Amino acid sequence: MEAGKIEIEIDEVPVSELINNLKQLFTEVAKSKHIEFKISCDEEQFRSPLKTDKQRLEQILRNLLSNAFKFTERDGQIALRIDIERPGALLRNEKLRRLPEIVAFSVSDTGIGIPETKQGIIFEAFQQADGSTKRKFGGTGLGLSISRELAGALGGEIHLESEEGKGSIFTLYLPLKFDAANVTKGEKNIEIRKPVPREPLPPQEAEDDRYRLSDNDKTILIIEDDVVFAKVLLNIARDKGYKGILAHAGNTGLSLARYYRPDAIILDMKLPVLDGSEVLKLLKNDPELRHIPVQIMSGYDRRKEGLELGAFDFISKPLTHDAVHGAFDRIQDFINRKLKKLLVVEDDPAQNKAIRELIGNGDIRSIAAHTGQEAYNILQDERFDCIIIDLGLPDMTGFELMEKIKESEQLNRIPIIVYTGRDMSREEARQLEKLANTVVLKTTDSQERLLDETALFLHRVEAKLPKEKQQIIRKLHRTEEVLKNKKVLIVDDDMRNIYSLTNVMEEEGMKCFVAENGRVAIDMLEKQPGIDIVLMDIMMPEMDGYEATMAIRKMNQFNKLPIIALTAKAMKGDREKCLEAGMSDYVSKPVNIEQLLSLMRVWLYK
Repeated sequence: MEAGKIEIEIDEVPVSELINNLKQLFTEVAKSKHIEFKISCDEEQFRSPLKTDKQRLEQILRNLLSNAFKFTERDGQIALRIDIERPGALLRNEKLRRLPEIVAFSVSDTGIGIPETKQGIIFEAFQQADGSTKRKFGGTGLGLSISRELAGALGGEIHLESEEGKGSIFTLYLPLKFDAANVTKGEKNIEIRKPVPREPLPPQEAEDDRYRLSDNDKTILIIEDDVVFAKVLLNIARDKGYKGILAHAGNTGLSLARYYRPDAIILDMKLPVLDGSEVLKLLKNDPELRHIPVQIMSGYDRRKEGLELGAFDFISKPLTHDAVHGAFDRIQDFINRKLKKLLVVEDDPAQNKAIRELIGNGDIRSIAAHTGQEAYNILQDERFDCIIIDLGLPDMTGFELMEKIKESEQLNRIPIIVYTGRDMSREEARQLEKLANTVVLKTTDSQERLLDETALFLHRVEAKLPKEKQQIIRKLHRTEEVLKNKKVLIVDDDMRNIYSLTNVMEEEGMKCFVAENGRVAIDMLEKQPGIDIVLMDIMMPEMDGYEATMAIRKMNQFNKLPIIALTAKAMKGDREKCLEAGMSDYVSKPVNIEQLLSLMRVWLYK
């Protein structure tokens, strides 16, 4: 920013849209940190949109809110208040003071606060509230320094009120309508531009509900490349009381799943960019998403593959009206039932009890059966979501019980996990492939695997499991080792961002390569073999992130290389534009490092 010009694109900015975007970005963050987060605004005041640079305004507010969340501890409070005010005498910008009305965005928190002696330097790059704050909370980065520059570029300014130990209030004051004359002479290197028409995205053939979501809505993500059929599914979802989100390519669907966290997903298997099975693998390897039930609807006979990967159900195209409605009804029933039921079929009472204690928690009711016939009778009387079967039963073999279950139209959709210590012939192994969703052999880590598989097929939310069981599953997947010794290419024209990201990645044991624009990145990929993942900034000189990604995707050897966009842009359509360019995923700046690392682990997990 110091080296070049700040480009300003003035457009109309509806306050309601601004509020909705910020809610989507920070509501989940607030929930995860147990922080009360509120946005208050009398929208009647704003009878016409603001006229300013939407991207820059959102960047300032994201920076202020991100710092508030970083320095506010559990059970704290953060609020954003938006008001139209008369300018006060304390405003430094004389031209801003002369306006009849201005808009004020106040971000308040109950965090650590800033001592009066430090308030004069808090906006300088890389400053901390004090050394102990740095040790406790880590870096604030460049957010406040950049925010101050951007506020000046928009004809406004930022004020700080803070008391150590009680919290802070950062207030951004802006003109309601941008006027280049309001920019003070001290704010140099500012370029004013009218919006330049960009190459449009391919049209979104069916209008979905992504911009009409509220907190209590039930949502279904539909990943289907057939536009006509996707619209049919969207209409059915709405009829069933859901809001629907559409994706016509695998990578788009995966990114939307992470962004919107839907209640359920409908997935086609034959998709552009990322195949349906790849999407399913990535979903089920992501601890934040693996609990979401995925209903496969596909014209390709990949039922066994889909169910083994953890799909909720599989139905084959062409589909009848009854089949589609039946699938939606099963999803709805599963979501609405908070208590899931597991049947454990094991003749040894001690083993049976041990399995139920291993898996049991408040969200699972485990029932014991000690013979095949007892199990079958229980299945006739009660509805179950998963079955664990030992092959060595006293009255019939586990194979015979599974065959009876598969022959029953009422029971054949229930996932079956075989848990056995016996050696099997090739014929028995082939038979098991047809009858069971998965097999867990009784070995040294078998209990961990059994817990993991039941969590997968019961669609349990990993974060709601007891801590010790979460640790068992994470240890099994060893996600913390995924990044070690991997090669990452960081593409960004801001050396400060490169410095910060490089430090983080090297701490994870990664080998870092750097490129300052898209053209250099392409040269680096060709000259440096074995790059595992790319972190791609969007706005760069010479060749931007969109152009670079499209060029990389034209090179066959890189068509599956994970490319994650790191961008300050958060306007409608920008996420889709990144994905249409061929990027694998998308993270907004200021970057949440834990979110970024989690995303990288998912894309690099084998």
